Amino acid sequence: MTSVIDVTGLTKAYRETVALDDVSLHLDENVIYGLLGRNGAGKSTLMSILTAQNFATSGDVQVFGEQPYENARVLSRMCFVRESQRYPDAFTPRHAFAAAAMCFEDWDQSLADDLVREFRLPMKRRIKKLSRGQLSAVGVIIGLAARAEITFFDEPYLGLDAVARQIFYDRLLADYAEHPRTIVLSSHLIDEVANLLEHVIVLDEGRVIIDASADDLRGRAVTIVGDSTAVERFAAGREILHTESLGRVTSATVLGTLTADDRARLADADLEVAPVSLQQLVVRLTQRDEAAHTATEVAS
Repeated sequence: MTSVIDVTGLTKAYRETVALDDVSLHLDENVIYGLLGRNGAGKSTLMSILTAQNFATSGDVQVFGEQPYENARVLSRMCFVRESQRYPDAFTPRHAFAAAAMCFEDWDQSLADDLVREFRLPMKRRIKKLSRGQLSAVGVIIGLAARAEITFFDEPYLGLDAVARQIFYDRLLADYAEHPRTIVLSSHLIDEVANLLEHVIVLDEGRVIIDASADDLRGRAVTIVGDSTAVERFAAGREILHTESLGRVTSATVLGTLTADDRARLADADLEVAPVSLQQLVVRLTQRDEAAHTATEVAS
């Protein structure tokens, strides 16, 4: 695959707070990425730097092989949609879409019109008078209809209700299939977007803790359920991400891919195997990373 974004040793510090800590990443063309992590993990900071709306303290960022800052050749090929996007006070959605059409050479007005109808967006109402969900719809429409080579969605759909969010997911997949590009979705709704994602990047306290294909992650851990003694015996020597017990029944989330021999042992011990969702895995790995980081700080 061809890399469109290359990040090496990226650090961003605000006085005593380190928002990004030696981040190195490579994003390929025509892939849907999930950029996940807790609030304050550094996701928005990373996207702001990649789109030249913020400055790195140190490190290097290359987009399409060039520095993005004050580089019209690069910036015209990217679209950054954020939840807190601001517009001029007098703007209506019609003004916002007209401005976007001038900025993005691949703008698809017919797609924008279709999405306006699907989201039931009032086109003549001033944007500052729109509800949170309607404002989110404006950002989603711009992000999809722009068809930029790289599109960042920084939680712009949080104000949408469940039906509207599903419209967004369905439309994104359908349009991506016809017009592939690199899409980066930052979201807390991990289970909702899991089926959209081809590659997952997880940040925690400004550091990359996961950078893997979604398919690899889906098989990285399993949950073993059954008699506590049998579960403990099977899990011995393995990395356990989480355990819960109720009476003599224990549930243990175990890191690692099960072999054929493992599955035979589980069957013999009458233990059940349950898949671990992407959201569960991200949560457990983040908790593990935070515990290890805290232990290191205490020890030092």
